[in-house]
Order: sequence, then structure tokens, then C-alpha cells
Amino acid sequence: MNVLVINCGSSSLKYQVIDSESEQVLAKGLCERIGIDGRLVYQPAGGEKEITDAPMPTHKEAVQMVLDALTNEKTGALKSLDEIDAIGHRIVHGGEKFTSSTIINDDVIKTVEECNDLAPLHNPANIIGINACRDLMPGVPMVGVFDTAFHQTMPKEAYMYGIPYEYYDKYKVRKYGFHGTSHSFVSKRAAEITGRDYGSLKTIVCHLGNGASICAVDGGRSVDTSMGLSPLEGLIMGTRSGDIDPSALEFIANKEGLDISGILQILNKKSGVEGISGVSSDFRDLEKASSEGNERATLAIDMFAYRVAKYVGSYAAAMNGVDVICFTAGIGENTGFIRKKVCDRLGYLGIALDESANSTRGEEIKISTADSKVEVYVIPTNEELAIARETVALVK
Repeated sequence: MNVLVINCGSSSLKYQVIDSESEQVLAKGLCERIGIDGRLVYQPAGGEKEITDAPMPTHKEAVQMVLDALTNEKTGALKSLDEIDAIGHRIVHGGEKFTSSTIINDDVIKTVEECNDLAPLHNPANIIGINACRDLMPGVPMVGVFDTAFHQTMPKEAYMYGIPYEYYDKYKVRKYGFHGTSHSFVSKRAAEITGRDYGSLKTIVCHLGNGASICAVDGGRSVDTSMGLSPLEGLIMGTRSGDIDPSALEFIANKEGLDISGILQILNKKSGVEGISGVSSDFRDLEKASSEGNERATLAIDMFAYRVAKYVGSYAAAMNGVDVICFTAGIGENTGFIRKKVCDRLGYLGIALDESANSTRGEEIKISTADSKVEVYVIPTNEELAIARETVALVK
């Protein structure tokens, strides 16, 4: 079965075609600058990357260009669209309405739209992508895979906020968590690597990228995670502040003459390691600046690692123990000095780091020593494959 995986943003669309039998990627790429001028990046397996600049007024034109590239006579990975057996869509927010992936129909789309106010930048774009595919490929089964679904197993004491209960009753204000597809994929892979029973393993997954979150997975169930109602809560990230005293926001707003939108713009786009360092949100730039004596870059790195280690410690307490810690995503997979800074703070858990293994980039590898009481791994995430697997499981 060939699965087309679609991940729509407000002005972008990432895609892959995956053969579910071999789990090989037949083609992948990106549409960007949708609604501006438009650019298609397409790369068939084993082939060269192709870039096409062309107008993409809406996501429908973007999807059409993807389909045209996939069936191109010269470099197309498919002979015809009939070879696409199913489509898996990433959907950011399912609220409390979706606890697992689901076959998409009119009722599902309507329910996803009811969650739009929880993810106003993402859910509408996801729906646009779904509708574009339905228009261009009617009859092809489609599955929605939700970022939030994996975390619906959190207990109430973990997901409720300490605010009047009426706001949960009326508006469902609570922690939802994100990166669920990644946390699920990596925690399952950890069980496979270690040969342990997923149903009894205590795993902490550190998804560290420009957006970053940590998840406590106890017996295959997410029991807590660092992101909240939105992706703003939790860790310090590339440009997001993470946890902050709300009173600081009132103080800054009054001093700077800002409204709530202005404050959120700062917290989401101008904060995190970029705001602290004044250099960049990219850890390669931060490492270089730090090595050259930039104290604010060093501070940003230290604050990031400190916050990660603090969350890992709290989740070890939440699960009353931890067997495996996993690092994944762009920073987690490629930035050994961050992994070391985090693990150096976790000696009380009996963690010992293999310095040689930790120097590896982007590979699945155990980075703890043989005598480490907690096993530590780098496990590259593969959200597209996870979406394809979920899709196949529902449409087969």
C-alpha cells in the first residue's frame, strides 16, 4: 500500500509517499510560500532534488503540483494517481474530541473545525489540505493523525491547570501537549531496541528541536508532557519562552504599552534561545558564538539544558522511576554537547554517558555506558512513517 503523508502549515505543505510494506520513502518534498509566489521541492528516492517556482494561490494548487510531480513521466515515483491507496494527514489539535487517529469524513472535519480556536494557526491549514486532497482525489481514503491524541491518556491531575474549574467546564482550558506522533514513535522504538515490554517500560522522550517538548511514557501511555494548551508552555525553545510567571507579562505589557497580542508575539517569536542570546535560534550558531566568548550565547545554551534536565527529573518523579531516556528531533539527534549538558545534571539517576557514542550525529545509538542505571539513546524520529502506519492500520 502506498500512503501519501501530508503535513499542511499556513503557507507550507510537507509531503512523503511511503510504501507501507517496505516502509521505504518513494518520494518526498515541500511546497512553500503558498499564497505568496510558490515553490515546489520534489525528490524521488535515489534521485536529485528538483525545485520548481510556480504560483500557488492556495493549498489546492500546491497539492495539484505535488500530484503532478509524483506522476511526472521522467522522474515521477508513481505511474498514476491510482497507485496512491490512502492519505494520512497530520492534524495539530484534536482537543478532547479525538483520542486516536480516525478515518476522515464530513463529521470528522466538522469536529476538527470545532477545535480551531485551540490551534488557530494550524487546524485551519490542516483542514484546507484535507479539502484540497478530497477535491483532487475523491474516493481515496484519508486518515487524520492528531498531535494531541497520544497525550489523551494523561491523568486529570497532570493536565488540569490551577485556575477556576469553570474555565475547563466552559472552554476546555487544560494541558493537551503536542509532538504526540513523535513521542509515540520514539517510545515504541525504545522498547524494540531494548527488547523490553512496552507495556511495562518507563520512558522519557526529549523531542528537542526549534519546538521542543518532553514526555513521560509509562507503560505505553503518556502520563505527562511539557507543552500545554498551546506549544508555548514548557521548555525554552528556539523562539518560544516556555514557562514564565504570568505576572511578568503584565509588567512588560505595562512598561512597553503592549496588548495581549503583542505579548504573545514576543513569547512565541522573539523569545527562547534567540531572545536570550541575541544571536540565533540555531544551536550551531549558538555553539560557535559561545566558543568565541559570547556570554549570552553560553547563557542561552545553559538555560536550555537546565530546563530539559529539570523536566526529566520531574518526570522521573511522576513515574516513580525511569528505565530509558531518549533524545530525538533536530537538536536531540545532532547536538552532542546539549545531550552531555543534560545528562551531566542527571548523575543522581545513575546515568553515565559514553562520550565516544555521544559524539555521533543523526544516528540511532545508545549513548550511555554499560553500567549506567538508566539507558540513554538517540533515536531519530520519523513522524511521517508513524502517520503512514496509523493510516494503514485504519484503512486496510
